[in-house]
Amino acid sequence: MKFRTLLAVSVAAVTTLPASLHAQDTAADESSQDALGLDEIIVTASARPTNRLESSISVSALDETAIAEAAPRTTAEIFRQIPGIRSESTGGDGNANIAVRGLPVASGGAKFLQLQEDGMPVMQFGDIAFGNADIFLRADQTIASIQAVRGGSASTLASNSPGGVINFISKDGKDEGGVVMATVGLDYEDYRLDFNYGGHLAEKTRFNIGGFWRQGEGPRDAGYTGNKGYQVKANLTQDFDSGYVRLYLKRLDDRAIGYLPMPTLVTGTNANPHFGSLPGFDIKSQTPHSKYFTTDIGLDGNNALHTTDIKDGMHPVVTSVGLEAVFDVADGLKLEERFRYSDVHGRFVSPFPAEVGAGQGIANSVGELLTGAAGTYGLVYANGPSAGQALAGNALVMRTHLFNVDINDFSSFTNDLKLTKDFGPGSITAGYYKARQNIDMDWVWNSYLMAVDGHNAALLDVTDGAGSVLTRGGLYAYGVPFWGNCCQRSYDVRYDIDAPYLAGTFETGGLTIDASVRYDHVKARGNYAGTLQTANFDVNGDGTIQPVERSVSLIDNGSPSPVRYSVGYWSWSIGANYMFTSDIAGFARISRGGRANADRLLFGVVQADGSVRKQDAIDFVDQYELGVKYRSGPFGLFVTGFHAKTQEQNFEATTQRFLDRSYKATGVEIEAAYRSGIFDLRAGATYTDAKIAKDAITPANEGNTPRRQAKLIYQITPAVDFDVVRAGLNIVGTTKAYAQDSNELVFPAYTQVNAFVNFRPMDKIEVSLNANNLFNATGITEAEEGSITPGVDNYVRARSINGRTISASLRYEF
Repeated sequence: MKFRTLLAVSVAAVTTLPASLHAQDTAADESSQDALGLDEIIVTASARPTNRLESSISVSALDETAIAEAAPRTTAEIFRQIPGIRSESTGGDGNANIAVRGLPVASGGAKFLQLQEDGMPVMQFGDIAFGNADIFLRADQTIASIQAVRGGSASTLASNSPGGVINFISKDGKDEGGVVMATVGLDYEDYRLDFNYGGHLAEKTRFNIGGFWRQGEGPRDAGYTGNKGYQVKANLTQDFDSGYVRLYLKRLDDRAIGYLPMPTLVTGTNANPHFGSLPGFDIKSQTPHSKYFTTDIGLDGNNALHTTDIKDGMHPVVTSVGLEAVFDVADGLKLEERFRYSDVHGRFVSPFPAEVGAGQGIANSVGELLTGAAGTYGLVYANGPSAGQALAGNALVMRTHLFNVDINDFSSFTNDLKLTKDFGPGSITAGYYKARQNIDMDWVWNSYLMAVDGHNAALLDVTDGAGSVLTRGGLYAYGVPFWGNCCQRSYDVRYDIDAPYLAGTFETGGLTIDASVRYDHVKARGNYAGTLQTANFDVNGDGTIQPVERSVSLIDNGSPSPVRYSVGYWSWSIGANYMFTSDIAGFARISRGGRANADRLLFGVVQADGSVRKQDAIDFVDQYELGVKYRSGPFGLFVTGFHAKTQEQNFEATTQRFLDRSYKATGVEIEAAYRSGIFDLRAGATYTDAKIAKDAITPANEGNTPRRQAKLIYQITPAVDFDVVRAGLNIVGTTKAYAQDSNELVFPAYTQVNAFVNFRPMDKIEVSLNANNLFNATGITEAEEGSITPGVDNYVRARSINGRTISASLRYEF
């Protein structure tokens, strides 16, 4: 038996991923003739199962090897291994910005991309404000593979996903056996236990159950346990002569620290900047989170006194149940039914630096806000080891907005029923998709002052000329006056989706032609309420109006605005694939897909009567694809050229800006693999030339490159396998990009190198060591500022990739 072990990834804040694949000699011989896995059957965004070589879509499949050897620290870091996908995974285990083929990430999340578990969407909309789909998704040992479709049939075989679909496919018990794996961070605090077991209860009955438990501070110095929770997933399958029925269950209750932009020093020029750390704050290993800032006492969505545990971070609580039934009901006629209901609630809470600057200037600004009088005000430590002492006059201070969001109800149900009829050289599929997504949340944000310190920063109080404290334990406002008290909000909206669809495939000789069409009807019903600024509101009920209570942001629950609209739209896709030989194929496709906007339309786009114009409610993506697939012995290659035109209506919470634009993107994505003897290599790259074609709100942006869109992103994973030892590197990189759409401040190119070594001292035992960002590179993925002043020290707010982290794991298979 050839030993082909994979990395047992241990993680902090995160995902410990599938780690071992021990194939029989025959399987290894077969895989050496298909290094890129072009024979793998694709079931994601596909009318009927087909392999990658014969399909007319651009699709990748990550097996356990590819997932594990990426050495990811979060689920979103896995997506960097998929050509065409740009995953800004610096937010912790969730809240990533995920783009595909130059389609924009104008306001966060994954707007044009759908994340799925076993063919069902995690969220019906991938960019819900403070509810990005990846917050509610965790990869663990239950994952068998990840399939990713870019463009193509994703437009018509899933709703709200014209850019693509990434599908996490679970193990189902076909392969008898289990695994237990323990992981520990060696230079950061993380402890994790993973398990999975599957097998047969009877000849036609099988099951799989697995999950993880974890606890730790995370890959950055938070000062407290930032990641803590568990997931359990299970499925039970009953096979019949004509099909099967499968039941699903998932329970996720996990706290993951959420990293937002942090204070960063930038020198040089806009075209050639240097991003670095401030004294006492390392942008690669530290965070504004602090053990001295773990509680927020303010108001809830009902304007009642409420205490928030900031350690909750991103806290998804998900209970899902599902059913899958597939049967041959007659000769050549197949019925497929998939249903899932998810009860979802939780929280998103994290400090956001609204301003970084000299303490005296910020103190004077806050003092004038609270007293109404300009003057010179002081700063003292509100807590920590220096509590009561004055802050040094030249010290930097963060004006901090606490993003505090109650996720009251994100529950959803999804039902997808389809019937497929095979007829000689082709097939026809007719389906009906029915779904509902609740979006019920409260934004209850408050304002604080904090010292700029990466290790347990203290809160700061403002004092007047007589030394009297004007603020309350670092809190200077109930609300966010620095942003015009924009953001106390409450909304409860239900989105119903009905989508009939039709797909057909016809084969003749080496040619396969397929076409599909979908009609989505979206109905939105609910209400939303904004900020009500109130004078002299006794928040804590002590009978005294303190300076911080003289102007308080409430939620205007007494005057909610309605949401009441319905909209329908068509999506279609036509493609063809031709097999030149058994190892060479080419394909072409043209598609038009729609994406319904959801909560980001509120507070500005929804009309007074609750209606929304169709051009605001739906964004369309037109795509053209041309590709070739090739394999020869140990080598495999998949190349796709693409062109996309994208409409976008959006809203960004941190800048309070609405967007009304169209984009164009042209490029090529390449995926390759080589395997021979002890050496194997996987690689991918995407070149994208993207432009803002039209900007109705800011015409000066027209012709510019969309923010954070690099020309080239790439990943390379070389490895050597000596049976008892397997070692390799995973290299991920990007060329330069612009911080904002104005195309002034540049993010420098960077390359991140991850490494792994797996040792199998005896059968069924594996010891693994991996390093994420081995050479401690700096890589900036996001910044609030779009320009700097050349030749001086600039304090901006940015997110960098995590610095080097090393972990070890022990794995036992049974």
